[in-house]
Amino acid sequence: MNAIVRITLVALYAILGLAAAGRSVVQITTKFSEAPLAYSISFLSAVLYTVIAFAIWRGRYKLALWGTAVELTGVIVVGTLGYVESSWWPDETVWTGFGSAYGWVPLVLPIAALVLLVVRRRTAAAASSDPASASAAEKN
Repeated sequence: MNAIVRITLVALYAILGLAAAGRSVVQITTKFSEAPLAYSISFLSAVLYTVIAFAIWRGRYKLALWGTAVELTGVIVVGTLGYVESSWWPDETVWTGFGSAYGWVPLVLPIAALVLLVVRRRTAAAASSDPASASAAEKN
């Protein structure tokens, strides 16, 4: 994964983590009893975004891959349940409406990150089986 893509992913996940953390902390401290499930999910998503940003930054791509898979699953499950059983969500989470309150970034970002992480993993695997291209793959 080239440096620009890596830094962009880290920045996007860090910003999303800060936004979700800020929103959820305010919601939890001021009106937790109104929607405890929604606010807890927002807080957990903030933690997950932070873990993914850290994992990509530190080159822990397996952790980042798992984190983005969990994130995408959460966005799809919460987004779907928001339409199927809206009474469960008296207030929005980061993932409600498939992340529409955040400009759909919570839906698009994990898809893009998963694609990039899988491509990086396949490139690294191919390079390890071909010693001639190993030095080129190490730069990615």
